[in-house]
Amino acid sequence: MERLGAAFYNNDTLTVAQQLLGCELVHETPEGLTAGIIVETEGYVTGDPACHAYRRQTTRNAAMFGPAGTLYVYQIYNHYNCINVVTSPEGVGEAVLIRALEPTEGIDLMADRRNEAFKTGFERYRNNTVDPGTKKGFRNLCNGPGKLTIALGISRQRDNNSSLITGTIYIRGPVQTDFDMVTTTRIGLTQGVDLPYRYYINGNPFVSKK
Repeated sequence: MERLGAAFYNNDTLTVAQQLLGCELVHETPEGLTAGIIVETEGYVTGDPACHAYRRQTTRNAAMFGPAGTLYVYQIYNHYNCINVVTSPEGVGEAVLIRALEPTEGIDLMADRRNEAFKTGFERYRNNTVDPGTKKGFRNLCNGPGKLTIALGISRQRDNNSSLITGTIYIRGPVQTDFDMVTTTRIGLTQGVDLPYRYYINGNPFVSKK
């Protein structure tokens, strides 16, 4: 399946946030390929006090003002990285945070990057003998923005301001379309807490928080 092109990202940010659900985030590295279906997103738009570009362009948020399809990777808690898809025309400063993935490829490599314990139960899940939601370690592999960047080997120093159109990190799809979408408020914010800009696949066990 081909990666999504620039026209997909150069669109209304909240529309892109919804359309990314069911698509597959992929990272090709020398260690191997890892991928997961996007099951949860959050939109950050102009005039939104929770948006990093709300006040002005800075060194930290400069990637948000780049061409649609640029990656904006930032650090939280001085340790964890979060991956954002830049949307809208160049210079606008809007993006979509990818909050959670359902792992699809390179599970062992993801587990090695996160913790050996996350390998438990994967073979039974892959053979359709167990519900992934009953295996806490596997379910927690990519069910948060900081977790999924570790699992996919995404680095702020290397990958911030790179291109989803031409780079080793890209999105293809959609690979899953038969689902109901939940629209709700975003998580972990002190501003813009009432804005319904979070979207997730209803019933998916890999969503970070219902």
